Amino acid sequence: MRFLLWMTSVLAVSVLNATQPRPNFLLIMVDDLGIGDVGCYGNNTIRTPNIDRLAKEGVKLTQHLAASPLCTPSRSAFLTGRYPVRSGMASMSRIGVYIFSAASGGLPNDELTFASVLKKEGYSTGLIGKWHLGLNCVNSSDHCHHPLNYGFDYFYGIPMTNLRDCIPGHGSAFIAGAAKSMKALIQIGCITLATAIMLNYSGIIKIHWKVICYVSILFTFLFGLVFLFFWNFRNLNCFLMRNHQVIQQPFKSENLTQRITKESVDFISRHKDNPFLLFVSYTQVHTALYVESQFRGKSNHGLYGDAVEEVDWSVGTILDELDKNSLHNTLVYFTSDNGGHLEEISSSGEVHGGWNGIYKGGKATSWEGGIRVPGLLRWPDVIKTGMVFDETTSQMDIFPTLVTLSGATLPQDRIIDGYDLTPLMQGESVKSEHEFLFHYCNAYLNAVRWNQRNSKSIWKAFFFTPNFQPEGSNGCFDTHVCFCYGSFVTHHDPPLLFDLSKDPEEKNPLTPQTEIHYYTVVKTIQQAAKNHTESLQVVANQLSWSNILWKPWLQACCSSWFDLCYCDKEKEFGVE
Repeated sequence: MRFLLWMTSVLAVSVLNATQPRPNFLLIMVDDLGIGDVGCYGNNTIRTPNIDRLAKEGVKLTQHLAASPLCTPSRSAFLTGRYPVRSGMASMSRIGVYIFSAASGGLPNDELTFASVLKKEGYSTGLIGKWHLGLNCVNSSDHCHHPLNYGFDYFYGIPMTNLRDCIPGHGSAFIAGAAKSMKALIQIGCITLATAIMLNYSGIIKIHWKVICYVSILFTFLFGLVFLFFWNFRNLNCFLMRNHQVIQQPFKSENLTQRITKESVDFISRHKDNPFLLFVSYTQVHTALYVESQFRGKSNHGLYGDAVEEVDWSVGTILDELDKNSLHNTLVYFTSDNGGHLEEISSSGEVHGGWNGIYKGGKATSWEGGIRVPGLLRWPDVIKTGMVFDETTSQMDIFPTLVTLSGATLPQDRIIDGYDLTPLMQGESVKSEHEFLFHYCNAYLNAVRWNQRNSKSIWKAFFFTPNFQPEGSNGCFDTHVCFCYGSFVTHHDPPLLFDLSKDPEEKNPLTPQTEIHYYTVVKTIQQAAKNHTESLQVVANQLSWSNILWKPWLQACCSSWFDLCYCDKEKEFGVE
């Protein structure tokens, strides 16, 4: 079956290549943008005319899905066309993303990205914006997980993500946790010291006073290290790079979207005469939110709405550069890395997270609100305008689509979970090639989607669901994000079953009494899950505790530690 699909794609691309040269590719990804935040997906209160323009001039995908509801694994799947669990980019613990720049984990070097494939085909490749897939492995300058190691010729952006701690005045994602860690460290130290003194004076065990001193010094050092790290978190974790060089540490949010826009426009201008791939990966609208003065207070949804409208302006500016240079042979793709983060509320009570429309849940969950994302495709003179495709598609489809359109062949030494979208874009196919899609919560298989052949039904079965907190809400507000195991979830045996074609809001679970095919559907899905699980190979977990914890020797620092790793080489942009 895969071979027949591949042959169909090859023939379709051969017809395209016979009439025009290879296309350029402009890929646009917004961080944490909810599907309900965009005009062409139903929003009538946030202005997104430039994003909506892509829908009018191309294809709108209404069931476009992220392979994960979290940043790091979602981006891994997008770049490789493979479920994150195949690459070890899915966590077994609470933390499902990289939060420290000086962690040793990252996208494995033997993984192929669409950038690495296209670079071999002669494309100029660039990533501008957010990476979030690791940085160093052994020392602070080996750059083993840097974008330039995965096929990108040029990188301008942040290697991590934009957290509240990165912008003064926006609070912290770590203060509560850091306070608990330091309190526990003090308690352990005091108990250890007191026990040693008591044992020593009671004569039960003789402990040399030097040992007691060394233990005290050790705990004092550990306490100081934890305190120093979190006190200086912004400098250590929030920095801007150009290629391998740190150019602003910490990065400044002022003009950052404008700088990303300018870098994108300049990249297109530099490479307009040859095939190029440009991946624009916005740091917005992840918190901490920021906007320039000309956008502040302009929307009806506070700072979040302002940030969305600023991104829309940026998208329009980049599209204008394509038009200015008559780069009509450019496939433009727009999406978000996952659903909107419902739990993001500022200290003043203002909602700083996205809206997922009618869909349940949000970021970090496999409910539709966490994985159903915008999917827009525009390719003048190739894609018909104003098309709407209601079949299931995945962000993993971008890898095989770009590889095939570039003239390269798909790798045969690994499983590629995405499918080429060319037949869809050409109007040669009206049915999704995805019969089953597997939805993960970190490394745990959470749900399975069955796009049943010769049927209008789209079945979705949950093996477990998050326990929303407080009970009755639509998110995990007490913990800021939903977790994937233990007391944080409720397991379902048999699975919780929905028919998304009739119940896209996932409100009414089906039962044997309400669905005559219930047992057949559940059995089919369970067998598909078994087959999928058996296709997985054992790989190193890149998000294990040993791979995500901060390691001082991996810390990128553009100045000395005495200067708190501070530098600013971006002043030419007027950022003071």
